[in-house]
Amino acid sequence: MTGGLKDSETEEYIHSPFIRKQGNIYKPNNKDMDNDSINEKTLQDIHTKEIDLVNRDPKHLNDHVVKVDFEDVIAEPAGTYSFDGVWKASFTTFTVTKYWCYRLLTALVGIPLALIWGIFFAILSFLHIWAVVPCVKSYLIEIHCISQVYSICVHTFCNPLFEAMGKCFGDVRITSAKVV
Repeated sequence: MTGGLKDSETEEYIHSPFIRKQGNIYKPNNKDMDNDSINEKTLQDIHTKEIDLVNRDPKHLNDHVVKVDFEDVIAEPAGTYSFDGVWKASFTTFTVTKYWCYRLLTALVGIPLALIWGIFFAILSFLHIWAVVPCVKSYLIEIHCISQVYSICVHTFCNPLFEAMGKCFGDVRITSAKVV
């Protein structure tokens, strides 16, 4: 009998066998599964998600980075003002230069660095998944066995020795007197 035990009164399986209703297990976004409680959005591939072009730091990774504006770098105290045209031109020059230099640097260096960081984090993930975690798990398994043996040795040899020494020296009393 496969699939479970039969109940003699109802002639049904107590534990019904698992039967996949439809779809390929390797394609979880099958359109036939719309009526299931599985939300398609949660099954979307992370590589096909849309990026937000407005909020480019949604997790606030760079909030600690100094946000430098013109007013943060150049300020004229009261009484020592330059010409209004010079002040406006300086503001425009600073802002546009900072803006376009950043864009130029990201265009020239951003994509190669993204490639390098992608490779680095892929290697880091690979090493963590396939080397670090298995080594740590193996170490924990081995150290558990060693700790059991160590615990038996301590309880067998050290506990009686220290218990006997405690009984021998337990009645020793030391008094000190200050002699003048």
